[in-house]
Amino acid sequence: MKMFIGYVSLSGNTEEMANILKNTLLSKGCEADMESLETVEVQSLLDYDCIFIGTYTWGDGDLPYEAEDFYHELLEYHLTGQNAACFGSGDHAYPNFCAAVDTISHQLIQCGCNVFPESLKIELDPQTEDKIRQCQQFAQSVYEWVLLKKEMNQRVKQYFL
Repeated sequence: MKMFIGYVSLSGNTEEMANILKNTLLSKGCEADMESLETVEVQSLLDYDCIFIGTYTWGDGDLPYEAEDFYHELLEYHLTGQNAACFGSGDHAYPNFCAAVDTISHQLIQCGCNVFPESLKIELDPQTEDKIRQCQQFAQSVYEWVLLKKEMNQRVKQYFL
């Protein structure tokens, strides 16, 4: 399977999460491309079996300015049926913990994506064993979800042939 991981990271925490996701997906035999959301061409996301979008949360729950262009561009394209999953880092010291992750998830739904029902939200950095395991389990769960969707689509196609 071909996976894409797009992210923005200020302190390196969300980028570190993206790297853990990528390594987990590679261990499953996936092809995994990773890129900053600042340089992503939204239309190219259709080339992937699943896209992972990650962001940190700024201030009182705001989307970081580095992700704003990507956020607005999403609605310019038809991503209907595209599988997606959202992740990010945050700090409970601020109100609306990881709210930017929810903002991105909602926007992906608005542009027609099938969004994995749970987002991965990590407090600060993913350097403890528990947080690393959470990232790995998230990648594993999304991988299995996409695999199941692909199998179901193949069965439906076979049924109607």
